[in-house]
Amino acid sequence: MTMSVRAASANSAETFNYGVVRQFAIMTVVWGIVGMAVGVLIAAQLMWPQLNFDTAWLSYGRLRPLHTNAVIFAFGGSALFATSYYVVQRTCQARLFCGPLAAFTFWGWQIVIVAAAISLPLGFTSGKEYAELEWPIDILITLVWVAYAIVFFGTIMKRRSAHIYVANWFFGAYILTIAVLHIFNNLEVPFGWMKSYSAYAGVQDAMVQWWYGHNAVGFFLTTSFLGMMYYFIPKQAGRPIFSYRLSIVHFWALIFTYMWAGPHHLLYTSLPDWTQSLGMTFSLILLAPSWGGMVNGIMTLSGAWHKLRTDPILKFLVVALSFYGMATFEGSMMSIRTVNALSHYTDWTIGHVHSGALGWVAMISFGSLYYLIPRLYGRQSMYSTRAIELHFWVATLGVVLYIAAMWIAGVMQGLMWRATEADGTLTYSFVEAVKATYPFYGIRLLGGAMFLGGVFIMAWNTWMTVRRATPVDPPIGADVPAPAPAPAPQPALAQA
Repeated sequence: MTMSVRAASANSAETFNYGVVRQFAIMTVVWGIVGMAVGVLIAAQLMWPQLNFDTAWLSYGRLRPLHTNAVIFAFGGSALFATSYYVVQRTCQARLFCGPLAAFTFWGWQIVIVAAAISLPLGFTSGKEYAELEWPIDILITLVWVAYAIVFFGTIMKRRSAHIYVANWFFGAYILTIAVLHIFNNLEVPFGWMKSYSAYAGVQDAMVQWWYGHNAVGFFLTTSFLGMMYYFIPKQAGRPIFSYRLSIVHFWALIFTYMWAGPHHLLYTSLPDWTQSLGMTFSLILLAPSWGGMVNGIMTLSGAWHKLRTDPILKFLVVALSFYGMATFEGSMMSIRTVNALSHYTDWTIGHVHSGALGWVAMISFGSLYYLIPRLYGRQSMYSTRAIELHFWVATLGVVLYIAAMWIAGVMQGLMWRATEADGTLTYSFVEAVKATYPFYGIRLLGGAMFLGGVFIMAWNTWMTVRRATPVDPPIGADVPAPAPAPAPQPALAQA
């Protein structure tokens, strides 16, 4: 009895490290505005090219990689750092391992983002999709990522709970996989301080690039955010995960299958046919674990569907899952050769990417942050629930306008490009296809501007929430009930 009291008092004397979580959470909102504002600008440039103001560093070709890096790695990456650091502490009932190293991950990641924001508009690029940054920045990314892995897995090693909650499996898999992908895709020979040449050439370079590129989507933008889903949906709904066994099957099936799907980006190229077929086959198989995870998340609301009427945070989380299911189905279908022949190089691909990036990644991030921010600052809730509701509807309508416009434009482009006359000549010139697409670019711009407007609403709500709040690092174990005599066979809900 005396030992248990001492353990409890020692436990409560240590607090969670919420400082780094707060920093990443706030910067997620900041980088969301920056990245999406650049996206709106380049969408406008496709309608009015004069918006580059005859300035090279404002041209579409330089701002487009800045947009993708800012949204994926600045906005999405900061959201992942914040939520993974929060979830691993809460579920392991342990303070983050090595606080100074965790602080290094924050400042190092911000330096990476600022370096990207400077170097990309200046024209320093490796030319690889989602891996445009040059070798000095790549080295810093590697150092930050190794530190991230040490902090995350170090926290799991010192956990007070024997069980490793499933969200941590997804976070851990994404951390390890991204490390391998980043290092091997960016093997390069430096040629000056901001220039390098890939260690691979020709079709091998393309194969390695899309092994990286697709798995950057598969792990950085999917597996990782499923870690959010498995923690924040049960917490916000107040319900256990629908099937803990399904979550484990979902994890292993997804991790194994995703790695093989990259070649579907290279259909109808000089890549060997067997490799293309392998990528297509695994892309189709991928639909099963993807939808298994979506069903598991949505069915968690069984018995709590009424909460959707009054809880806008839950709306974000559930709609994000719906977009996840839609985007994964669409991706599998677009990997089929006959469908790919129509869709590839068209704006249909742009619509598909943004149904995942805006509908899944951004929406699950918004919902998770709305749950997280008040708890990081000792508040009962966000400053304005009505502002969350407004943000939800503005963002949802914005992403629907965006992807619907790109779907229609993409299918139209594909059909116009393949249309031929009886003598075999093309029915439409490329310029005619561009002209027909122009109105849909206007709808895309409107949808993107609405989505950006939603982030501004979130930024205002966040500011009003934290400006007079006192940041809190609660004691570990203070709000955790005494353990049951025997562990449950299927722990279904992360510890609060």
